[in-house]
Amino acid sequence: MQTKTVHLSLFICLFLLCPFLMVAQEFPSKNNAIPAEKDPDSSKVIEQSLDTLSRKQTLKDTTINVRNTIRPDSVRTKKEPLTDKVTYKATDYERISRSKKKIFLYNEAEVIYEDIQINAGEIILDYEKNTVFAKGIKDTSGVYTQIPIFKQGLNEVMPDSIKFNFDSEKALIYGSRVEGAGGQEINLKSEISKRVNDSVVFMSNVKITTSKNLDDPEYYFYARKVKFVPGQKLVTGLTNMYIADVPTPIGLPFAFFPLNKQQSVSGFLIPSPGETRQRGYFLQNGGYYFALSDYYNLAITGDYYTNGSYALRADSDYRLRYKFNGRLSFNFEKILASERGLPDFSETNTYNIRWNHTQDQKSSPNSRFSASVNLGSSDFFQQSINQSNTGNFLTNNFSSSVSYSRTFPGKTPVNVTVAATHSQNSQTEVINLTLPSAQVNVDRIFPFAPKSGSKKGIIQNINFNYSLRANNQYVTTDSLFFTSEMFRDGRSSIQQTIPISTNFKVAKYISATLGANYTENTVFRTIDQSFDQENNEVVRDTVNGIASYRTYGTSASLGTTLYGFFNFKKGSKIESIRHVIRPNIAISYTPAFDQFFESYQRTDPNDPTATDLTETVEFSRFEGSLLGAPSNRENASLSLGVSNVIEAKVRDKDTAATEDYKKIALLRNLNFRTSYNITADSLRLSPISVSGAIPIVENKLEINFSASLDIYALNSNNTRINTLNINNGGSLFRITGARANFGYSFSSKDFEKGRDKNTNRTQNQTFAAGGRPDDLFGGGVDITGNSNGLPEDDEDQEEQEIQFYNFKIPWNLRVSYEVSYVNSARQNQIGTHSLVFSGDIELGKRWTVGGSSGYDLANPGFTFTSLQFGRDLESWNLRFNWVPFSTRSSWNFFIGIKGNLLSDIKYDKRRAPDERL
Repeated sequence: MQTKTVHLSLFICLFLLCPFLMVAQEFPSKNNAIPAEKDPDSSKVIEQSLDTLSRKQTLKDTTINVRNTIRPDSVRTKKEPLTDKVTYKATDYERISRSKKKIFLYNEAEVIYEDIQINAGEIILDYEKNTVFAKGIKDTSGVYTQIPIFKQGLNEVMPDSIKFNFDSEKALIYGSRVEGAGGQEINLKSEISKRVNDSVVFMSNVKITTSKNLDDPEYYFYARKVKFVPGQKLVTGLTNMYIADVPTPIGLPFAFFPLNKQQSVSGFLIPSPGETRQRGYFLQNGGYYFALSDYYNLAITGDYYTNGSYALRADSDYRLRYKFNGRLSFNFEKILASERGLPDFSETNTYNIRWNHTQDQKSSPNSRFSASVNLGSSDFFQQSINQSNTGNFLTNNFSSSVSYSRTFPGKTPVNVTVAATHSQNSQTEVINLTLPSAQVNVDRIFPFAPKSGSKKGIIQNINFNYSLRANNQYVTTDSLFFTSEMFRDGRSSIQQTIPISTNFKVAKYISATLGANYTENTVFRTIDQSFDQENNEVVRDTVNGIASYRTYGTSASLGTTLYGFFNFKKGSKIESIRHVIRPNIAISYTPAFDQFFESYQRTDPNDPTATDLTETVEFSRFEGSLLGAPSNRENASLSLGVSNVIEAKVRDKDTAATEDYKKIALLRNLNFRTSYNITADSLRLSPISVSGAIPIVENKLEINFSASLDIYALNSNNTRINTLNINNGGSLFRITGARANFGYSFSSKDFEKGRDKNTNRTQNQTFAAGGRPDDLFGGGVDITGNSNGLPEDDEDQEEQEIQFYNFKIPWNLRVSYEVSYVNSARQNQIGTHSLVFSGDIELGKRWTVGGSSGYDLANPGFTFTSLQFGRDLESWNLRFNWVPFSTRSSWNFFIGIKGNLLSDIKYDKRRAPDERL
């Protein structure tokens, strides 16, 4: 009886508890959620749990009425399951444990969910808790390999191990590595990281560096706590700087690193301190950078000296993809010498404007706008006290051009160009400004050409075109630039030209050309001349108004090509020598245009006692105009010219060559030119000009030379007379001038076997540093923190083991030599004689020493000399630039972190140039 009572009581208890048990099955806990249950065929995880899902579905159907009896607030809301399928793979094995509800992946394992991808040596996927754990594996030698790589979108983390929850998208990362954080050069390594979501990561014990070697960086910033927002920012707590794992006293209570990869961030530019003897202490290149938009920016910097001198600069870069790009720079310097109130006190204001604009050729095929501007004070670079201008110290000529051209296509295309040009000499301070000029060109027209086929004969080849050029020119100096005096003395002109020509063959081998030219010149200001007998002077009056004159002339020329061969014996090193001669003879005729000339009477200037008008002076009122005056003398001249080229066909040393012989040049373009004036009464033959080039080393060294030979003699006043020099006791020709020069660039690669002959060394010159494109005078002195002349790392090139018995030192050398001879008036002297050289040598893999200098042999002495020393410290740059003598004598020492984000972490010490008597 007691037993029955116990069984009955147990049955009653189970009956009362059964509804609650069924409700518990209907609302499972978070850990019982099945991934992607809306799509049972979407992953292997679901395929292994189909029977479990069926049992839950049965319970659900049988407990609908019971579930309705439960109050809503007493039931936990079920979280959404995975919204996408989870795929996985591995190389060695994929083991599924139903008891542990885990999937084990080994060797080259991979898990992908939405935009999240995890690669590791070993991955454990818990499909009950919706978590994944990834870590590396050890190879046979015990090395830890296949460390996890966690990717989400463009962000990538390489930790030692990682645990990730698919539901909350949170992760716990051990020993994480982040390279190129936010698209910047920042690299991170932390002991423990907690990924809150796809946009925020909290880290502890973090190393922040730009070094590529995260395991053993040359330097790093050690931060205890870090908040990392990928692509936006990096905020740290207490931060210290370590160099070679040694802590330094450099530290901050907190730090902020912007990581915006879409656009640069505005901020201050830290100046560099220094001292000069004349202007005291200074701060250079400090200011503010404005990141205005994705298309343009602005940097405003300046210098300040304790004696009151200062400089201001504004630089702006702009770019519109597939349209145009450019850079605009403005510099102003106020230079004070000595102290106010002292007799040697002086104040100088200089400025310089530079603008480069380039249009994409594909943006507008029929129109183009370009600009290359470099204008300002003639002595700007000589007077500048900022070392960034040292590279332009030797610049003597400035030039500018701003132009817009448009082509109107059609049967006869028409091209219109509007431009403004500028040229300036820093020695004479003379400025020539064309503002503006316009040109219209109509394409060549063949009125008698056949509608199809080639043109033949003298008639079908007749052609003409039309061109119009309008100029508005000003000649001024620095002191009068853009003043009323400059505009008052401006000159304007319009010139229209119609050339007509045709060509044909004579006797099959001679090319003949006939031509005529008609030109109309219009000016808006002329000069009238008269003689004032009372004051005994010539009076010149400017007459404003439109005036024009017309000129015309004809010409004809004959030319041909002659070949001469000299063959050698078969099998010799030289197969043959070829001599190519191109003679040319031309005749031109221009009549006298006396109708544009007038005359006045004046006294003889050689007879001071004369009182009567004894001399007639002819003049043209177009003299002094922009186009000048026509000639009032008939001119018929005969031009003679011969061009020579001597080449040889020699056996190729390269045994792999497809041809046994190759062609080389022995003498290139040996030209003789002169002219004979038929209508002149004396000195009819012009000096004979000789020019040519002698190749010494193929594509490397070529000597260029030129000379002028005169057959006429000089009198006692060193004036040419109508007497042959040979009849005056001299030689057949009198050398009036000669010039020779060459430039040669070679390196250690030229002496290596199997070298690439087409490999040339080039260096990019920054816009600010200046210097010559060919680097003949050395690279510009860049003190902004960018690399200048240091060897760059080649990530694709593997390091080779250095063998001390066969160590090669790379070097480069550039040499330029020039000599000239002057004897036009019996000077018999050397005009210029100089040797300029520059080069660099890599003493080690990361050591570079370079320099540039020259020697003036005519006036013995060294020219402008500069030396550069560089050391690439992988994550740092070390440079020392030195100008040992001249008025630009200065030096600059710099060591700083590579890259732009941490470029303000540097040490810069310099001595600016001091002016000396």
